[in-house]
Amino acid sequence: MPEITPPNLADEGTAIDTHFVRSRDAMVARADFGALFVDYYLHLGANAIKPAPEHDALFKRALVAFALHCASRPRNELTAWTINFQAPRVNLFLTGDNELGTVTGRIFDENVKELPENIFYSDVVRGRGEKRRSAVTFTGADPMVAAEKFYAQSEQRAARYFQVAEEEWAMVTEHPDCDMAWFKALTTDGARDLPSKEPLGFLEKRVCRWHCGCNQAKLMEVLAPAMRHDPVALFQEDQKIEIRCPRCAGRHTITREAMEAFVAGNK
Repeated sequence: MPEITPPNLADEGTAIDTHFVRSRDAMVARADFGALFVDYYLHLGANAIKPAPEHDALFKRALVAFALHCASRPRNELTAWTINFQAPRVNLFLTGDNELGTVTGRIFDENVKELPENIFYSDVVRGRGEKRRSAVTFTGADPMVAAEKFYAQSEQRAARYFQVAEEEWAMVTEHPDCDMAWFKALTTDGARDLPSKEPLGFLEKRVCRWHCGCNQAKLMEVLAPAMRHDPVALFQEDQKIEIRCPRCAGRHTITREAMEAFVAGNK
């Protein structure tokens, strides 16, 4: 029988193209996010997650901003954004692995801390380096505005997001010697028409897909200290518990028997 080659999952997903705007010294990242939104909603349905419509709309805009950002960054980066809004009171979490071409995230809408203002956190690990964190405050209730503020303050260069079609967005970022008058005056129509109006140099195509990688073994590692300390408090009278992945809110059921065996085998 011929050898069956498994599909290359890195080639399945949302293609994000990046180009250099030669005459303006800027970069544009652009993609149609329809497929990524479908994967996101399939994840919600499979895990019985029903976010409030207002929170869902915020998360989708944050997902777009995050994916375009990741596509413009080095391939050996792990990135996480936490975006805190005070009105509505909600936290959005997103994380991505550029080497694998994956993104995931979740909405936290319970027990969100009251703060004086909105805050945006970015955590980055490049290769085997140490984690770097930056934080900026912002106003309003738009994740893309928050990301633009992050670029201006932490990245020390400007970025702008444009919705150029129903499910298609572009991110334009400043590079050294950027034509800032053009950059600041750029409109949605201008961003949509960049391929026909400006000389573009193709940089690369990244493929982004929704994937967390959480499983029972990883979540049992999280529960192991509590199991060793007080298994009665962890399971009470139940023979199984449900746990949500802290990264994607995926639902996992773990039995007392499986947890006992895991702890016994990992002393």
